[in-house]
Amino acid sequence: MRLPQQSSILAFGLATILTAQAQFLVSELSFGYTGRINDRGEATVPGFTIHGTPNVPEILSNKVILTPPVPGNARGAVWGDQPNQYREWVADVDFRANGGERGGGNLNIWLARRGDQEIGSSSIYTVGRFDGLALLVDQHGGSAGMIRGFLNDGTVDYKSHHGVDSLAFGHCYYAYRNLGRPSQIKLRQTAQAFKVEVDNQLCFESDQITIPPGYQFGITAASADNPDSFELFKLVVMTENLAAKLQGTPPAHQQQNDGQDQAKAQTSYGRNSQNSQNSQNTNSPRSADFDDVIDDASADSITSSKAQFADLHNRLQSVNHHLSTIFRQGAGMNNMNEKRHEETSQMINDLKQSLSKLDKLDKLEWLTSEMTKMQRDIQNIKTDLNSRISQSENNVKRAISSNHGTMLEHVATQTTPRHGKLIFVIIGSQIVLVAGYIYYERKKTLPKKYL
Repeated sequence: MRLPQQSSILAFGLATILTAQAQFLVSELSFGYTGRINDRGEATVPGFTIHGTPNVPEILSNKVILTPPVPGNARGAVWGDQPNQYREWVADVDFRANGGERGGGNLNIWLARRGDQEIGSSSIYTVGRFDGLALLVDQHGGSAGMIRGFLNDGTVDYKSHHGVDSLAFGHCYYAYRNLGRPSQIKLRQTAQAFKVEVDNQLCFESDQITIPPGYQFGITAASADNPDSFELFKLVVMTENLAAKLQGTPPAHQQQNDGQDQAKAQTSYGRNSQNSQNSQNTNSPRSADFDDVIDDASADSITSSKAQFADLHNRLQSVNHHLSTIFRQGAGMNNMNEKRHEETSQMINDLKQSLSKLDKLDKLEWLTSEMTKMQRDIQNIKTDLNSRISQSENNVKRAISSNHGTMLEHVATQTTPRHGKLIFVIIGSQIVLVAGYIYYERKKTLPKKYL
């Protein structure tokens, strides 16, 4: 029962080591890969220069605040002191943007020649002439967020250009504000293409772009009147072969197509000649890793103790150089393993959080049943209310009809003219008059009695 478990663990560890061997950390071009900006606890970024206006960006233990929440119209910049000397590389940038409902600003990721001197803390809209690549993150066109790429060979003055937005060669939409977590932008330069990925999703790519060695990495940010706070957590540069570092920066042959549609221009930027590319491809991996390989020699060719000592000395030096290279690669692999371990731990924590949400399914079912009951009760109340309203309406109709019928009879009875009393009075008064007259006449005809 233990063997399958141990074999699975061994397979996972082997897969991790093979993955770690794919890329090696370039420590002099990176910071924040250990989770801290400065392991010594100092308020500096080793190997990088920081400046900004009106105040220098604040450096915390795990992040650099390029633009603070207040005041607005602030600028911050982080520039590497050493240029990138690798032809194939991967650069990871973790940042976060927080602000008000209508906050504004932009983040610029640069790979430019003499970037700190020519660009400083400028953005793509305020920079003049520069030589290199710029990746812009802002809310272009009123969108929730957009990432666009720009190229320049030093001939275009972006600050005075009438339509900077039309110079972008690639873009994708990405809502980056107020996510509550860092966003990752990955720039990948290979021999085949240049790619930009956002949160492990492809943003855009081009097989017509090659950034030559000798360019500096830099990150700048600018805020508006209603500011966004841009926080930078890390800049990690990796390469597949640390020994392929160029000792001299070759001249960059840069071309940029100035066609009618600049956004869709086929750009061949920093691409060396085909002959030099072929000559580099013919180099064996052994000569690329070790430049002091000593060819094997026959023992018969060593005829003196001096030659034997020289051969032994040279071979010991070669072994020493090889061991140094192995130790350096082992150190890079160790750093990469730590980084992969942190990423794996983070993924496991995210998985645990996702699994914890499954416990709420029972509550959701209970809530669904309660809502069904409530809906049924509301339907019953509605039916009862309709019946009661109909019954009340019928009662009102009956009461009105009955009352109106009695009222008509009463009115008819009360308003009927009554002449009986009048006739009785008239006839009675006539009878009284007749009786009085008769009595008077009789009285008058009676004999008078005298005393």
